[in-house]
Amino acid sequence: MDNAEPRGHNRGRTGHLARVPASAKLDVLDVVAGIALDLTEQRDDLVRSMTSLLAEEIEQLDTDPQLVALLESSVHGNVSTILHILSNNISVEHLQPTTAAVEYALRLAQRDVSPHSLVRAYHMGQDNLMHAFYRKVEELTLPVDKAIAVLKHISEVVYSYIDWITLYVFDAYEQERQQWFGAKGNVHSSTIHGLLNGTDTGVDAFESELGYILGQTHVAVIAWITDSDHTADLNHLDRAVHSIARALHADGAPVVTAIDRSTLWAWVPFGRRHPSIDTAELDSVVPQDIRVVLGLGEQGVTGFRRSHEQARTAYSVISRLSSREKRVSSFGDPGVAVVALLADNLDSTRAWVWGLLGPLADDTDQAAVLRTTLSTYFETGESHLRTAQRLNLHRNTIKYRINKMLGDPSTGLSRHSKLDLALALLVCEFLGTQVLRDSYIQS
Repeated sequence: MDNAEPRGHNRGRTGHLARVPASAKLDVLDVVAGIALDLTEQRDDLVRSMTSLLAEEIEQLDTDPQLVALLESSVHGNVSTILHILSNNISVEHLQPTTAAVEYALRLAQRDVSPHSLVRAYHMGQDNLMHAFYRKVEELTLPVDKAIAVLKHISEVVYSYIDWITLYVFDAYEQERQQWFGAKGNVHSSTIHGLLNGTDTGVDAFESELGYILGQTHVAVIAWITDSDHTADLNHLDRAVHSIARALHADGAPVVTAIDRSTLWAWVPFGRRHPSIDTAELDSVVPQDIRVVLGLGEQGVTGFRRSHEQARTAYSVISRLSSREKRVSSFGDPGVAVVALLADNLDSTRAWVWGLLGPLADDTDQAAVLRTTLSTYFETGESHLRTAQRLNLHRNTIKYRINKMLGDPSTGLSRHSKLDLALALLVCEFLGTQVLRDSYIQS
């Protein structure tokens, strides 16, 4: 499998110190501190909108739900640091970068995302944050000369911070990229990516380099470590992928490539067989801190690519579920493919779910119980008895709940088709708080 050298302890050290802003008058510093404290109270909304802007506007930053989550952590750390500097008049000279900011740069390097995307993200974030400061200064209706002094100091501090942190994370990126792509096994990675992208890699070259036959059935695998505090171990992931291959009685060893320090892509060979895969049985061979998604069994070079795209589709849904207990999932699992399509446009999906489910789309314990009851009712062929048995409740309790939901015109559920309701409930199950009402509005 592909590997990389352990990361160093002096990552991102540069000899450059950002320009230190000139000291401002005390009355200006007091106004600046007040503005920073006001924005600190709005920080979560500011971070969320900035993250959304960066993910949408900058190519390659929105390709992976976990990468977007790490982007948000990086934005949160940088915005918090800037507001802390301004509210406490701390010198830029004394700063240390946040862990999330450095880790995000390393992750982009591991995935060979252009460093221009990283630098552009910081400049776009700087512009977005400055607009928030402009609005705050306008609200204060200060005398013109004082407003200019306040904005001048804020601008100098923000510029100095962005100048410093950009150089720091860029240096970290370059060091990581040199280690990652200079590591043994990344020739294999290049060969695999060339085949997936349809560039520079023919069948003969691929099979010669990797010793893996393309003219057979493949099941693509994506495995990742779920614990963000866990020290990533690619060998740990590699062992999990090989355990799955053995459990499925594969025809040979899987071909594996590391995408970053916590994610592997792999393909399991099955000769001419079309494997039958029971993901529930595979759960027992996967460690608790690892999650795995599988594509379907597909044939030949086209199948190699198609199964991988299926696995990535499943990954786009399953990786959002931090509380999911099931360790192994598949593109073939009910609802995964369609929920992945709906997840591509969360705003529209959220509005659709709210319109269909009404109060059942609320992020409350009571609504969750009712959603579980109704989805189980649909899954069991609208049987009160089987629903009661599955949920370990009395049949009359189930009948009362169902009649209340579907029989009461005030709920609005009876106006919609059962197929649409079942799909909306499935979306809630997979995407959770991302589509539920109260959590999205209040968070």
